[in-house]
Amino acid sequence: MSQRLSAAEVETAKSKLEGWTVDAEGKTLSRSFTFKTFTEAFGFMAQVALFAEKAEHHPDWSNSYNKVEITLSTHDVGGLTQKDVDLAEKIGAIA
Repeated sequence: MSQRLSAAEVETAKSKLEGWTVDAEGKTLSRSFTFKTFTEAFGFMAQVALFAEKAEHHPDWSNSYNKVEITLSTHDVGGLTQKDVDLAEKIGAIA
């Protein structure tokens, strides 16, 4: 089981994750992505799904045409863990 990140660790991670925001309680990472078309958005989601499945860590997300909203949190610890930071980095790299 992963350990929840401390407030200082969350701040350090946030400073390295371009475009991601942390909620006021430090429990979630969120980011919005906008693509030119639905097909590009869906392709991005497919790539993220492969990373998430391999990591056994799945995002909360939604898609509306060319927009994808992603929220990361480790539900079993009630906040952010290194798994969330790692997945956010991978998602950012493919966006």
